[in-house]
Amino acid sequence: MVDVTDATFEAEVMNRSVEVPVVVDLWATWCGPCVQLGPIIERVVSATGGRVVLAKIDVDANPRAAATFKVQSIPAVFALKDRKIVNRFLGAQPEAVVQEFVDALLPTEEQTEVERLVEAGDERSLRAALELEPDNSAVINALAEMLVLDGRSDEGLALLQRIPETPEGRRIAALARAGVGATDDVEAKLTDLLALVKGDDDARQSFVDLLELLGPDDPRTPAWRKKLTTALF
Repeated sequence: MVDVTDATFEAEVMNRSVEVPVVVDLWATWCGPCVQLGPIIERVVSATGGRVVLAKIDVDANPRAAATFKVQSIPAVFALKDRKIVNRFLGAQPEAVVQEFVDALLPTEEQTEVERLVEAGDERSLRAALELEPDNSAVINALAEMLVLDGRSDEGLALLQRIPETPEGRRIAALARAGVGATDDVEAKLTDLLALVKGDDDARQSFVDLLELLGPDDPRTPAWRKKLTTALF
């Protein structure tokens, strides 16, 4: 359990919900039903052994965090996964209701098996995980990158077509098109391509792929993106 403040809300609730389901308990010291419900939620969530975490928000002390949920009364309890609200209830509830609420957040046997296979990380395991969850983007990205690094770029690119585009997917696709080691002497390559990008679609794609492989954290990326914009327009 963690007591969340306005300052820690983003890290302890939103970002944490990407890693593990988060139950948010909106409460106040003066609220009798809140005091009644609090120990029940704490007990039920604690029993998950860390597979679900509890974030308690004192609405009086942390109005900004509380306002995120737009509730008119407390206690109010929300469940978040991947930064999204997936369930909620209002008012004090018996332990059986709270238990059902929390149980719904736990991974199914199939989801647990997928996690085990992804952790194994070999091609056979990733393909088995994909059989269980054909649209799992993490599995698809991991397998696609493995295929690309093994020289099977066409197969990796085809696999990426099964899911919506993401930054990670773009990076893997760029690697498939550009090849391993594409960022060696990258400044020279970008310089040569820059003279061609305006009239050559292939050159423009190659330029963009190199920037994807450099990534947004590379200090050279913004400058080269600006040069590309200038060359095109």
